[in-house]
Amino acid sequence: MKRFPISPESSRCSSCILSDICLPVGMSQHDISLMDEFVKERVRIPKGKQLFSLGDEAEAIYGLRSGAMKILLHDSSGQMQITGFVLPGEIIGIDGLGNSKHLSQAVALEDSEVCVIRVADIDRISPHLPILQQQFRRLMGMEINRSHQMVMTLGTLRSEQRVAAFLLNISSRLAALGYSSRDFILRMSREEIGNYLGLTLETVSRLLSRFAREHLIRIKQREVQILDMAALQAIAGIDVDPDNHLGK
Repeated sequence: MKRFPISPESSRCSSCILSDICLPVGMSQHDISLMDEFVKERVRIPKGKQLFSLGDEAEAIYGLRSGAMKILLHDSSGQMQITGFVLPGEIIGIDGLGNSKHLSQAVALEDSEVCVIRVADIDRISPHLPILQQQFRRLMGMEINRSHQMVMTLGTLRSEQRVAAFLLNISSRLAALGYSSRDFILRMSREEIGNYLGLTLETVSRLLSRFAREHLIRIKQREVQILDMAALQAIAGIDVDPDNHLGK
């Protein structure tokens, strides 16, 4: 993991293409420029390496600038449970703000880069930037909503609904980044998708193959093309909203 300071000529919050979906979403240009003052560092995380681990001091939260990450927990027996996937523009580490300890582990699915937002700087600047407190309330609400959505997914949806909803959520989140909602690459493996959705690798593979046979999607390894969005939505049986972060 490599840390490096943000130089004056580097892209900052006020000029970042992710500002419409990251922490500064909805802020005025003046307020965003104030954020430039405390986002002073970035971290590069190679594929498979950790950004933070369970129990680490939560000294910062992180905005994913590029790449993709998975969030996971380990139970008392050492079993790993993936609780979310993070895409560019999304925030990592909010769960550590409650007791200053990270409650999960963040691992890079591919070479990734994050912007570091130190908690001490947040505490220092937020009184002068009231909208920042609103942004954190928004993020906290999204985290709670994500948790509720995951409980519903694992507790009530059939296996084909889970996989369809997952594909649709990834689609909508990538669309929010300005990418195609119909053609994309899954940054996570089928085994990781199954772990997150509470399904076996075989079940995920079987359902993806079935969706392909039924001409709902075209899939080649991790490359996905959605051919029938409406049919996937009908299978999922739920409204898919990017703010729900079903796939995060």
